[in-house]
Amino acid sequence: MQINISPKKRTRGIWLILAAGIALFLWQLGSTGLVDETPPLFASAARRMAATGDWLTPRVNGLPRYDKPPLVYWLMAFLYGLPGHNIWDPLGTWAARIPSALSTIALMCVLGDTVMRFPQPGDLYPRKTALAVAMAFGLSPLVLLWGRTAVSDPLLCSTLGLSLLFHWRRYALNNGQPWWLAWTFLGLAVLTKGPVAIILTGLVLFLFAFLQRDLKRLWQRLLPLKGLIVALIIALPWYLIELIVEREPFWNSFFGYHNLQRFTSVVNSHSQPWWFFFPVMLLASLPFTPFLFVGLWQTLAGVHFGSSKLQLEPSNSLKYFAVSWLLSVLLFFTFAATKLPSYWLPATPASALLIGLSFTSSFGKGKGGKFAWLLTSLILLLLSLALWLSSLWIPFIQDPEMPGLGVELIKSKLLFRGAFIFSISFFVGVLCIFNYKYKWLISIQGLVFFFCITTFLPLWSLGDKLRHLPVRQAALVLLNNQKPQEPIAMVGIMKPSLHFYTNRVVIYEGRSEQALVNLDDRLRNERRVHYLLEPQLINDVFSSVLLVIDKGTSEMNYWKDLKPEILADIGIYRLWRIDLERLRLRASHLRSKGTIPDWMNPRPERY
Repeated sequence: MQINISPKKRTRGIWLILAAGIALFLWQLGSTGLVDETPPLFASAARRMAATGDWLTPRVNGLPRYDKPPLVYWLMAFLYGLPGHNIWDPLGTWAARIPSALSTIALMCVLGDTVMRFPQPGDLYPRKTALAVAMAFGLSPLVLLWGRTAVSDPLLCSTLGLSLLFHWRRYALNNGQPWWLAWTFLGLAVLTKGPVAIILTGLVLFLFAFLQRDLKRLWQRLLPLKGLIVALIIALPWYLIELIVEREPFWNSFFGYHNLQRFTSVVNSHSQPWWFFFPVMLLASLPFTPFLFVGLWQTLAGVHFGSSKLQLEPSNSLKYFAVSWLLSVLLFFTFAATKLPSYWLPATPASALLIGLSFTSSFGKGKGGKFAWLLTSLILLLLSLALWLSSLWIPFIQDPEMPGLGVELIKSKLLFRGAFIFSISFFVGVLCIFNYKYKWLISIQGLVFFFCITTFLPLWSLGDKLRHLPVRQAALVLLNNQKPQEPIAMVGIMKPSLHFYTNRVVIYEGRSEQALVNLDDRLRNERRVHYLLEPQLINDVFSSVLLVIDKGTSEMNYWKDLKPEILADIGIYRLWRIDLERLRLRASHLRSKGTIPDWMNPRPERY
């Protein structure tokens, strides 16, 4: 028996999901600084677009940034260009993070709307199912972290997710859904991350056609040839213009390094075993992972692999589509040589669908369902115990960038607040084992939601205070002390956010002897494209360099005895003004011992 709900009730459900999404992803979004290292690169490039009017090529720290297409930069830049930006967004993080947050909320709403519009067989409570699916997505640890972060991954997850959902809705309803809508979002996904969006879409649709045994109808309803033309009309112009303007460097960097090489070989030390995404899949759905496997099992168990007949009516096939979606992402990125946790983001909407839809069949309410509740309760118990006993393991946290973290965590008592919430969740889970009610999943999700608002967000703010506030303070000191034409450098621990907060070109080097030689050689020889109104570095107009150096690096022999002018000590950072002649003498000494500069060698991840 299927329950259809009225448009009025469906609208109320969407408003509830929207309110939850706003609380999870917009609340306090601009109250903390950017998280190093990738978000400041996106934000800096977008801010430069807004300031210079060059919307074609993203540039960071005076260098072109070819790694991602421009859609996320354009959205950020539009917000940076709004009047009074410095007033309503003093840290510059609202503008950088809103594209991630709003796109994530939009996907939450469309997930819920899809479930309410197309109740699956056995679903007696479509609105509850819709809320459960939307919350399973929004409460995913992976989505929570990246949905509040200024990078392109959440936007890819949302544009690709919306495209796939509209593809399925077109298949389920045929003429009731515009055929071009899904392909429009696919074009936006290609403008967000590149051709990977087309590859993943093709894999999902092919696998779904195989499981559903309905390739002909899928082809007729989705109109893929026309659809690809729509997607290419949206995405292709920027790629062609960028290729004409930037030529070989863009081709080699974007297509060669950031796409082909990332798939075929390990880049930037992101080497992981082939099974890497299996634990990521487990962690990304916590604490509801057992229900993900219930959904996977019951769906795959219902597939008649030896049959050539249609498996389910199109409008009843959402589980098959979700399984195809999840397995396609899993297979594609498992075969990729470079692996990162964020690569699993495009699969999180499918995981959420399987978690919520696992309750729409008798299997979810029988022995399998009770076993899933038992495992979920154990997960909640382990989480609560880990937080209750946090005073035992906190002293073992040793983060050189946050030396006071343990003390601050104990003083804040935030972990005990989280322990209390998870303890209540555990008891609710135990009740579900013996007295199954569908509403209990939403109750546990409500408690996890409460944990996010009352514990997760304050912990995020605490981390910002310890790890990122010193960088913002250092940037202010540098700006107040910088002489005309005086360059800025950062060695040892490298933070791209220093460039973002100073809005100046910053020369970054590591902590080795070679870093000192590189710094000296770059000050004399490196030329970068104009950054806003700042002139290029010319070695005969300055006699000193402002240096941000972490304490560990500053105590190494080759950085000692340079007789710097000490401007400030902030957190783990020391701010120096170094006489250029002294730096050159030290570099010459290291050169005489065989240390030669290598900064001229190509480095695709350079900033």
